[in-house]
Amino acid sequence: MESFPQYTQAVLDRINTVIEGKPEAARTALSVLLAGGHLLVEDVPGVGKTMLARTLASAIGGSVARIQFTPDLLPTDITGVAVYDQARREFEFKPGPVFANVVIGDEINRASAKTQSALLECMAEGQVTADGTTYRLSSPFMVVATQNPVEMDGTFPLPEAQRDRFTARISMGYPDTAAETAMLADHGGGSPLEGLRPVVPLEDAARLVAHVRGIHVSDAVRAYVVALGQATRAHPQIRLGASPRALLQLQATARAEAALSGREYVLPDDVRAVAVPVLAHRLILDRRAGTDSAEELVRAVLDEVRVPAEPASRAR
Repeated sequence: MESFPQYTQAVLDRINTVIEGKPEAARTALSVLLAGGHLLVEDVPGVGKTMLARTLASAIGGSVARIQFTPDLLPTDITGVAVYDQARREFEFKPGPVFANVVIGDEINRASAKTQSALLECMAEGQVTADGTTYRLSSPFMVVATQNPVEMDGTFPLPEAQRDRFTARISMGYPDTAAETAMLADHGGGSPLEGLRPVVPLEDAARLVAHVRGIHVSDAVRAYVVALGQATRAHPQIRLGASPRALLQLQATARAEAALSGREYVLPDDVRAVAVPVLAHRLILDRRAGTDSAEELVRAVLDEVRVPAEPASRAR
């Protein structure tokens, strides 16, 4: 796809214009979109979590819907509900906010597990089933959920099955002094999203995702991905390691990383570049892990597992 580098660079430039000083977060968010996955953003309020999702959606000309998760939110508030039409004497399905290209789930852990589970089918299969009828979601489709790690009162931790549906987890963090000063100068007069136009037509955004699916992965790189997953399961400080779904998403995100680097094939370095955001949030640590974080343990696994010596082949 000849336009891939121009389109993806335009999206990155757009995000970096709106979100000052966070190029790694911008690249990871775009990689997750290209991999056909979903993103979990965990950080304190006011660092640009929602703005990141809105900027990504506006850059591809896609529709965006925001859901504020609260304890009284119902599953049908997300997926939609069948309403009885008295004139036609039949039920009509009214689509919920999940029928958008980018769905922002603000403070997802403030809703009950029952409501959180309404997203499982959407995220895994790109569809909603209501009253025995299946409705396909928009394409491309991406859920960007946010969590506030500070205020934990009145929250419901995401179940393991829910966390495993998110391709990657990132933290925005505070901008540095230069970026924060530039933000005050550039965005002090209003919303940075006002007047922005798409840089990628929506139909071409779907083609970008399809292009990434065709990036070649050699047998050696696949074996490396499996070895990393097995190492997390055997690690003495990890009680629950990476699932097979996690390895599929690690491969998909590595494909996106390779494509963003201008290659048609995946290198072990692509896998290593995305391993921490893709794997860390899925791990359940043993009590013996002490002060080690999941991110530190993933880095330790990367150091322990031998990188394959066989070069990635360009042949398909």
